[in-house]
Amino acid sequence: MRIALLGGTGDIGEGLALRWAYDGTHEVIIGSRDPERARTKADEYETELDSRGVEATVKGFANEMAADRADVIVLSIPPYHVGDMVEEIAGKLDDDDVLVTPATGIKRDDEGFHYHRPNAGSVTRIAADAAPDEVPVVGAFHNLAADRLANLDRELGIDTLVVGDDADAKEIVTMLAEEIEGLRALDAGGIANAPEIEALTPLLINVAQNNENMNDLGVEFK
Repeated sequence: MRIALLGGTGDIGEGLALRWAYDGTHEVIIGSRDPERARTKADEYETELDSRGVEATVKGFANEMAADRADVIVLSIPPYHVGDMVEEIAGKLDDDDVLVTPATGIKRDDEGFHYHRPNAGSVTRIAADAAPDEVPVVGAFHNLAADRLANLDRELGIDTLVVGDDADAKEIVTMLAEEIEGLRALDAGGIANAPEIEALTPLLINVAQNNENMNDLGVEFK
């Protein structure tokens, strides 16, 4: 399976790319608006993996080309770009592709970080509304600490919540999530439940910033 991380040069994209290449057997593709930056980061990821004795091929392309080559496309981009990005790549998507969004709306004031709920209800819903009708959208990986994810020396031992209205698409994303060692995927229902999941992210940031030694906070459900 080919996994494209659009915006894969950023923090959450880097973490997912490294973990899937390190723990899995799928082809990882890095997407960026700047194809040269995508290729540079792909080379950096390969170098990091090689230093750990892992032979993996990571390729970099412009976002549209990355989406065209992939079976699963992860929108590892800021929430305010999600709708536009889906519209940009829509012509490259097939009905057997799966779109995944980990983005969540966040705003900050003097008191801390807060969930910025979009008019559509959630960023996951924005992606679903922008996607072609035949392309399923799944929300996942919202509440992962990017630094912890990208540090291959760190054990995870955390959960990610998965939402979507297509059972087969959720099954694919769950399988991919659980190929990452130490990550467990839990079904949280349909896209209508995405606001509750996305709202966890600013909560975790606030807890991490107000307590010592919690900068890489994650969630485990027991």
